Amino acid sequence: MTPDEPPRPDPDALLAATGRPGRGRLKVFLGMAPGVGKTFEMLSAARKLQASGGEVLVGVVETHGRAETESLLEDLEVLPRAPLEHNDRTYLEFDLDGALRRKPGLLLVDEYAHSNAPGSRHPKRWQDVEELLAAGIDVWTTLNVQHLESLVDVVLRITGARQRETVPDSALSRADEIELIDITPSELRQRLAEGKVYVPETARLAADNFFKPENLTALRELALRRAAQTVDDQLNQAMKRAGVEGPWAAGERILVLIGPDAMAASLVRAGRRLSDMMMDAPWTVAHVERPSGSAAGDPQRGVRLNEALKLAEQLGAATVVLNDDDLVAGALGFARRNNVTQIVLGRSRHAGWRGLLRPSLAPALLKASTGVALHIITEGPTTAEPVVARSPSSRAVNWRGHLAATLLVALAGALSMVIDQRVENANLAMIFLLSVLVSGLAFGFWPAVLAATLAAFFYNFFFLEPRLTIWIGHPADVLTFVVFFAVALTTGWLTGRVRDQARATARRASAVTALLAASRRLSGAARKETAAEALAEQLAAATGGAAVVLLPAADGEIATAASAPKLALLSTADMAAARWAWERGEPAGAGTGTLPNAAWTFRPLQGVKARSGVAGLDPKALAAEEDERFAAALLDQGAVALERAEFADQAADAEALRRSDRLRSALLNSVSHDLRTPLSTVLGAATTLIDFGKSLQPKVRADLLLSIREEAERLNRYVGDLLDMTRLEGGALVSRRDWIDVRDVLAAAIERVERRLGARDLSRDYPASLSMVRADGSLLEQAIVNILENAIAYSPDGSRIEVAAYEDRGNVVLSIEDEGRGIPTAELERVFERFRRMEEASDRKGERGKGSGLGLAIAKGFVEAMGGRIAAASPIHDGRGTRILISLRKDTPTPGHML
Repeated sequence: MTPDEPPRPDPDALLAATGRPGRGRLKVFLGMAPGVGKTFEMLSAARKLQASGGEVLVGVVETHGRAETESLLEDLEVLPRAPLEHNDRTYLEFDLDGALRRKPGLLLVDEYAHSNAPGSRHPKRWQDVEELLAAGIDVWTTLNVQHLESLVDVVLRITGARQRETVPDSALSRADEIELIDITPSELRQRLAEGKVYVPETARLAADNFFKPENLTALRELALRRAAQTVDDQLNQAMKRAGVEGPWAAGERILVLIGPDAMAASLVRAGRRLSDMMMDAPWTVAHVERPSGSAAGDPQRGVRLNEALKLAEQLGAATVVLNDDDLVAGALGFARRNNVTQIVLGRSRHAGWRGLLRPSLAPALLKASTGVALHIITEGPTTAEPVVARSPSSRAVNWRGHLAATLLVALAGALSMVIDQRVENANLAMIFLLSVLVSGLAFGFWPAVLAATLAAFFYNFFFLEPRLTIWIGHPADVLTFVVFFAVALTTGWLTGRVRDQARATARRASAVTALLAASRRLSGAARKETAAEALAEQLAAATGGAAVVLLPAADGEIATAASAPKLALLSTADMAAARWAWERGEPAGAGTGTLPNAAWTFRPLQGVKARSGVAGLDPKALAAEEDERFAAALLDQGAVALERAEFADQAADAEALRRSDRLRSALLNSVSHDLRTPLSTVLGAATTLIDFGKSLQPKVRADLLLSIREEAERLNRYVGDLLDMTRLEGGALVSRRDWIDVRDVLAAAIERVERRLGARDLSRDYPASLSMVRADGSLLEQAIVNILENAIAYSPDGSRIEVAAYEDRGNVVLSIEDEGRGIPTAELERVFERFRRMEEASDRKGERGKGSGLGLAIAKGFVEAMGGRIAAASPIHDGRGTRILISLRKDTPTPGHML
């Protein structure tokens, strides 16, 4: 954004505001402790609103027997509470559905942190309020500061009492208004003594424990701070939505600007001290990186910057790396967007020649900033840069570049001598400039500077009169030498910068490509172990060092899940650091302030909702700032991938549990119905025969005996189905295969069900010759019986059932068709599931519900146990009918089997 361009609203703030239309407004009356008058103030304000014509409904208010609070309810409409039954007890709770039906202009819901009775729609009252707000109802509520989730541990240390009823901080942050109800601790204790808070006996105990003066003072400070913080956050969001740039000095916000120099750590500590002096004001440590700036130079500068950013995070600051060629514009733009009121920066006393080439940041910020306080920290004796030994590899690379630049200048000198002897008045300076240009492009800035210096010396010594001396004889040659040296330095600087920019761009492109590849691999990991292995390999490849990933086991302890390369067990010190990172969510191990004697640096893998594991990295591989940022990006992706894999496992477990519950429910329903029905029939018929047998007509007696037999056979079939399914599920089914003629098996199966055909017609269609198959005759017969019984059950009287057998290439196919209603297309894939029955009424008259729902499932299991296949097709003609096909592989039996 240019300086003349008007400020634009923040997109994130606008996006957050888009969810507001149609949502109710929330006002919270916040207090430091019970008895400060939150409910009293809420009811008083509600009465004033009602008197001015507003619609007010009291959803739930807890008066705790206080007469002055109860008196305020007299003229207000109160919503009756809803009875809730649980464990033979009746609870009277807030009627959420009643409030939603009424949809008043304003609803009063006391005690925001209240826990609802078991069996309620939401476990917490603040969740009820969220539903009311989503329905467009304005809500007023009350809250004590000790019930905020983030302050539970603080309140425990202050009062010694742990709060069981809590509200997430995010719920309070979404409040549209917060009214702080504040009285002094002495006033509250006076109210307690007068019996206006608790009954006398309870008040005496409370005064000696929770309501101590020191406790109330600390809680009052927490309430004041939390109210101020919420108001400041709301102000910040309003500024961003309106596109108004800060600072607005409603609350202090500190920005510490650091660079990769020796003062970085001192500036971070100065920022922490300034935050402490300003009542723990929020502070951010920022480094402005120039995308077009030189990325070469001292590798220790990146190490110092990385260590300073780590120190800032350990001291509680937020850290950010900004990308902007204009340091001043980048820093002030961030400050305005985030309402920064204090900027801390450093100024070195020993800028040297760099100060001539690059002006100090402090005067530029002072000139450009408005409404921001600048704190300039000067370099002291303690900030002198420590002597750090460089790695041999980096030293060798530097020397090779300088040596190559020297050789290039020497080659340019030799070539110039040859040309000077053969060509008169040749422009030899261009040859030396070419060597400087090549040095800058190939080896960077400092080799180019060396090449420029050597080229100027060679050109003066060998080619400017008088030759072979450093003196310059003619005034015109002095100008030539000065211009040549300036051009050579400029060329070296520009070419070195272009080279460094190209390398930085290549590194960024390589990092983006590597991140994309890692993201693809991590997103494809379906299991946590696979994701951990992929993360370890990607970390090792990115940093050039070893990496290890630890995941929580079933007992809650973390254990090594993957490593690259394969490693032995971690040491005791390493495991202690890993456990610290897992339990505290903070980095630990080498290079940190916690257990630095460990050989690894451990980072928590923080997912969207919770920690998913810990990653260990070789600290030597994180020396460069870019390596650190790249590793951090990989860790974020890995944490999300592990969390996603864990969610997938949980979803699979939940689905398996759901299926198990559904199967259990189906089994219980089937047993309760399919056992009780035939038993009831048998019991009724037997009782009639016993009590009235002598007086019954022979035909009636015969009918009763027939019903007993039919129901007993049905009960026997059902028990047989359960036993068969148990054999299938338990893997106890043994298929005894032999050569059989399927026509014999079909005939035996038809004979077993023939008596149950009733008025239905059964036709057979067999060829004269049919190949034999190798199968278990008894299992195949039972499978066919189950299919036939299913066809009979779902076919109307007078319909036809057709049984056919034929050969299809290398298979013998059995086909059973009926003319029933058929199977809906959506149900075809599930027709062979256990306990699956037709949900719609079948063509059976009064037969719906008979059968266990196991017949087709057992048939499928038997057929597949013999190596065959089974399938269903429906409808088959005129939108009706079902066809079940069994395919068995045919073969040629040996002569011995034909006997």
